[in-house]
Amino acid sequence: LKHYEYLKVNKVQLEEKTKQMDQDYRNRAIGLQNEIAAYQRNVSSMTLGQVRATEEDLGKKQQNLQMYQQSLGQQLMEEEAKLNKQLYDRITVYLKKYGAEKGLQFVFKFDPTSDVLFAGDALDISQDVITGLNAEYQQEKSGVAPKADSTAFKK
Repeated sequence: LKHYEYLKVNKVQLEEKTKQMDQDYRNRAIGLQNEIAAYQRNVSSMTLGQVRATEEDLGKKQQNLQMYQQSLGQQLMEEEAKLNKQLYDRITVYLKKYGAEKGLQFVFKFDPTSDVLFAGDALDISQDVITGLNAEYQQEKSGVAPKADSTAFKK
């Protein structure tokens, strides 16, 4: 995955969105902190009714800020899940085409978490798949539809 251009581009976009959300949250938190500081500076000159109303208002704003933070976290999780789903779909669609062309029946994931304990280097199709996925992504970015009989798989 670290060599797949589609994922690199989308991760950068997700990171940018995360930074924007984080900055928006920080701005709102600073605004609330400023309101609390202003209240603390002026509390001695306020009536009891004003104090209660201001404290209630600040409490509601603090709750809203916490709910907003949770909402941002949920949005980011949904964005990540959406990206993972798109990534899975793109790779499986490509592997179906690749498998049909190469006569493969199975493609296994081989890493420390997989159930495959050993695989010979001759069986590793990772580089062919990365090359083909990146070629399709570049064609997609340039507005050219990938060819059904793509030669991107050929060595």
